[in-house]
Amino acid sequence: MWFIGTTATLLLLPILAVLGTQVLWGLLPFMMLTVGGVWIALHQTYRTGQTREELVMDRSRLQIRRNDPGRPERLWQTNSYWVRPGLRNGPVEAYLTLSDGQREIELGAFLTPDERRDLCDELMRRLARLR
Repeated sequence: MWFIGTTATLLLLPILAVLGTQVLWGLLPFMMLTVGGVWIALHQTYRTGQTREELVMDRSRLQIRRNDPGRPERLWQTNSYWVRPGLRNGPVEAYLTLSDGQREIELGAFLTPDERRDLCDELMRRLARLR
């Protein structure tokens, strides 16, 4: 809200110079489009931040449930004994995947590269303890 208010206020400064002229009506739609575009962009960013992955792991199974806004829930379940986490070059730096030998899935796409590396190390330690 503060960002939108500040943007609108800063965009109004040039309008003050042309207040009472016909130039105002030429600039006003573009100013309104700018504020509307910023509003939509912020709203979309907030929506994408609602992605959620839930990992449940025990000796016999590993289950990942992924919820993305506007998409149906995805579920992956396998025997935890066969799961191997891996980091490789992919669409992003430190692309984290889990594989059970038959299927490979991406994990933590919304994390930073350092967080994906830390998560990979933690998964390796926990899976080793379960075995």
